Amino acid sequence: MRVLFWYCDRFDWTPAIKTLDDVSKAEPSENKNTVVAFVHIEPRDVDAGSSAETKLVKNAKWLARKWDVTKVILHSFTHLGEEKADPDKAQALLDRAQKRLENADYSVVQTPYGYFLDLSIEAPGHPLARVYKEF
Repeated sequence: MRVLFWYCDRFDWTPAIKTLDDVSKAEPSENKNTVVAFVHIEPRDVDAGSSAETKLVKNAKWLARKWDVTKVILHSFTHLGEEKADPDKAQALLDRAQKRLENADYSVVQTPYGYFLDLSIEAPGHPLARVYKEF
């Protein structure tokens, strides 16, 4: 798994192009003061016993604490590596990570899965506003 975390003063999206046939209709969203995880899930990440999901959750919580926020956005972003996990298994991993974060009292949303999105991002110029991790 490869994750590019951003702290964003603002992170908004509008669905642009649907890339998977069997996903539901997506709506635009506006978000303020949030940690955004651009997540690239690889085939080995979805295997039983993989630590990638736990590391994703722990790192998202760490960065949210650093910025004193409770909102996390999980964004499937299959552009950080060559190998890509099966879409259904990748979505299931993101769903599990969302549930774990919610159980820890974080407000969590996912960007619409199976879409290219028009993004509007405002992020401060700070060393902890962009953090890359590879698990």
